[in-house]
Amino acid sequence: MRYLPHSTEDREAILARIGVAKIDDLFANVPAKALLKKPVDLPHHAGELEVERTLGALAAKNVPASSAPFFVGAGAYKHHVPATVDHLIQRSEFLTSYTPYQPEIAQGTTQYLFEFQTQVANLTGMDVANASMYDGSTGAGEAVLMAHRITRRKNAVLSGGLHPHYAEVVRGLSAMAGDSVTTMPVDVAGNEDLIARIDETTSCVVVQNPDVFGNLRDLRPIAKACEKAGALLIAVFTEAVSLGLVESPGAMGADIVVGEGQSIGVGLNFGGPYVGLFACKQKYVRQMPGRLSGETVDAEGRRGFVLTLSTREQHIRRDKATSNICTNSGLCCLAFTIHMTLLGQKGLKQLAEINHANAVTLADMLDGVKGVKVLNETFFNEFTVKLPGDAAAICEKMAKKGVLAGVPVSRLIPGDKKVANLLIVANTEVNTDADREMFVKNLKAVL
Repeated sequence: MRYLPHSTEDREAILARIGVAKIDDLFANVPAKALLKKPVDLPHHAGELEVERTLGALAAKNVPASSAPFFVGAGAYKHHVPATVDHLIQRSEFLTSYTPYQPEIAQGTTQYLFEFQTQVANLTGMDVANASMYDGSTGAGEAVLMAHRITRRKNAVLSGGLHPHYAEVVRGLSAMAGDSVTTMPVDVAGNEDLIARIDETTSCVVVQNPDVFGNLRDLRPIAKACEKAGALLIAVFTEAVSLGLVESPGAMGADIVVGEGQSIGVGLNFGGPYVGLFACKQKYVRQMPGRLSGETVDAEGRRGFVLTLSTREQHIRRDKATSNICTNSGLCCLAFTIHMTLLGQKGLKQLAEINHANAVTLADMLDGVKGVKVLNETFFNEFTVKLPGDAAAICEKMAKKGVLAGVPVSRLIPGDKKVANLLIVANTEVNTDADREMFVKNLKAVL
């Protein structure tokens, strides 16, 4: 508290007004295991030069994604981003513009949000899309809350193939709202029976396609079962490029579609910022969180754009708001839109085909390594392999040899010994034949 300009008396008065006895009470809802027992082990002060040296030394311990053959995925993917994207988003009118509350002076912002929404709706096969969420995981959490409002039910069923981080966000939001969540067992093979878990209390079923293990799923039977039971199907994706080749969730009957748009126009950025894509059927639009940019005409009949729906707590009473997310990832939306415009429908399909072909080639090569088995029957650009040993340890040895081999499932699901030897491998357009050969050569040496 040393940097806050409040005296001891000020703080006591503030706490009394809030109605808590001490500052620690403000963190009562944070799990005890997430709280530090003592301050972070960092120097209390240092000069700018000393800080740069220290942080530079720490950063040098990393193996950057651009410095080695990179096969890491599981929700964040290395794709080529054209230089045009970065050049355009750094123009001052884009980089410094803020929330378009006054459309008469923010036509550029409202228009690119409109174009972004159009692209997302086309990609997902849905009627309408919003002007983005923080990322895919928070979008999934908001989709579940939206389903509760629509169905007036409070139980969500989560697929065992849903990304564990997305599932954790859903459970966290649901716990605070007093809602219930049924999480299916880990489903590496994609064979779970979700339909059997749907009943009259189910508000929604959340299914990822391709799932976190890379399996492709037919959502139609689940969509029909949800419709019959009065529940909603929420389709999730983490790899936006897959929508260039995989049948859209909307075409398979999804009611709400959410996903991560990082793959298109947005770099890895050490984990963020990213951009959440959110779309739904037209009849649910008034329950959709976030904001919606719409097309209109001005007083002189000229084409224009305006925020059509902004049902967030900034705009209306808190108890009527559909979301407590108070911003959208505007600059990342713009990057997504520019890259998607450069690709076009034909380019996106070609990019997706290259990704799939590269992944198939690598899967065939890994299947030829003694003791290694690819577990997927179908996949897009990501699949799961079973290794003859601890996947995390093998990845560490591979990294020392200059190959970032993938994501050990044990990092996503810690403590589960059944997944300790599983590795999720992604192969995008950036990987070359030499990269794949280096992967296999070094994996054989490590094993």
